[in-house]
Amino acid sequence: MNRRKKIVTKFQKKDKRANAKLHKSNKPAYISKAEREKLEQQAEQSTQIEQNQEQP
Repeated sequence: MNRRKKIVTKFQKKDKRANAKLHKSNKPAYISKAEREKLEQQAEQSTQIEQNQEQP
């Protein structure tokens, strides 16, 4: 029984790993604090440029 159980669990683990690769998480990728600050600065610069173009 032990030998059979080992074989079955081995294949179950393999199937589980293969299935996990097929179904990706819907969780958004992590963005570091420094990266978020850079994105905010870029957004501010783009809005300032747009405002300057509308002024004249």
